Amino acid sequence: MAQHASAKKRIRQTKRRTIVNTARRSQIRSSVRKVEEAIAGGDKAAAQAAFKAAQPDLMRGARKGIMHINTMSRRLSRLSARIKAMNA
Repeated sequence: MAQHASAKKRIRQTKRRTIVNTARRSQIRSSVRKVEEAIAGGDKAAAQAAFKAAQPDLMRGARKGIMHINTMSRRLSRLSARIKAMNA
């Protein structure tokens, strides 16, 4: 258990940050899921629209330190390739 004031403050900050990070991670997963559902549905236009909406979410997550920048770039690249591979 924390004894020092600075350690207690650190615990409070960590709790707040954890809530924010969890919400951001959830938003990222939801936006990726929407893209994957559109791809699975075979609707290229919907997949492209969902991808365009998901792109800022993923890169914002990388910028905020939720996940590594290369991980986000790889996910975007693979989603983009799957959309391009779809027949119009």
